[in-house]
Amino acid sequence: MTAAERRRQANDRARRRAIRALAAQMGVPYSVAARLIADPHRALVFAHREQRPFHARVRDTRDAAAPPLGRAAHLTARFPRLRTAAGRLYDGRDRQTVLAMLYLVVAHESPALMPAAEELAWVAELGEETAVDITCAGLDRTARLVLEDEHWRLWRRVEAAIEAGDPRGEATITLGRELRTVSLRGSLSGARQTLDAVLLAAHRLKAPGAQAGPGTVVGARWATSGPPMAYEVRVAGDPRVHLVDLGSSPQPAGV
Repeated sequence: MTAAERRRQANDRARRRAIRALAAQMGVPYSVAARLIADPHRALVFAHREQRPFHARVRDTRDAAAPPLGRAAHLTARFPRLRTAAGRLYDGRDRQTVLAMLYLVVAHESPALMPAAEELAWVAELGEETAVDITCAGLDRTARLVLEDEHWRLWRRVEAAIEAGDPRGEATITLGRELRTVSLRGSLSGARQTLDAVLLAAHRLKAPGAQAGPGTVVGARWATSGPPMAYEVRVAGDPRVHLVDLGSSPQPAGV
C-alpha cells in the first residue's frame, strides 16, 4: 500500500467517525449527517472535536459550565456556521455576544434557574458536554424564550441586566462595551438556532440543518415547558417558514 493510499484510508476513517459523531449529536440518520458534513469546514470541526483527548474535553466542558461568557463561547464553537439549501444557519458575527447577553438576562431576572457553582464545577470535570447540557437545561430553555420577546424590549432587558451586574466583573464590562458599540440584530437568528440545537438534542429531535421531509429544519417553536410544539422548516426556493408537527404536512407559519 502506498503512502497516498494509507492517507486516504485514514481520512476516510476520520470522516466516518465525524459523521457518526454528528449523527449522534443531531439525532439524525447517518446519511443526513453525511450530507451536512460535506461542508469541508464543518467536517474539519466535527472530526477535530470527535478526536479530542480527555483533557481537551474537560477544558471545553469547563467553558460550557461557565455562563454567561464561557457557555456562550463553547456553544458558538460547538455549532459552527452551516450552509444549507435553506441558507446559512448558526450565522452572525456576534452570535457569541448575543448568547452571553441572554444568559446574563436569565441570571438577573431568574437567578433561581442558575445552577449552583458547586454543581457546575463538579459536572465540568466529567468532560461530557451532554452532562453539562442537562445541568444547564433550565438556563438554556429560558434564554431561548427570552429571544421570543420583541426586539426593543429584549435590548431593554439586556441593558437592565448589565446595569445590575458587578461593574468590575468581566461579563459586565465586556457585554456593556459590546452593547454600546456593536450592531447585534444580525446575530439573533444564529443565537436562536444554537439554543434550538442544544434543546432539541435533549429531546432526541432534529437540530437546525437536518432534513424534515422536503425541507430543512431552521428552528423550533417552544412552549414554556416540555418538548417543542413544531419544527420551523424552509424548502429550497421558498422564502416562507413552514411549521411541521409530528405526522403533519408543512403549513405556512406566516413569517
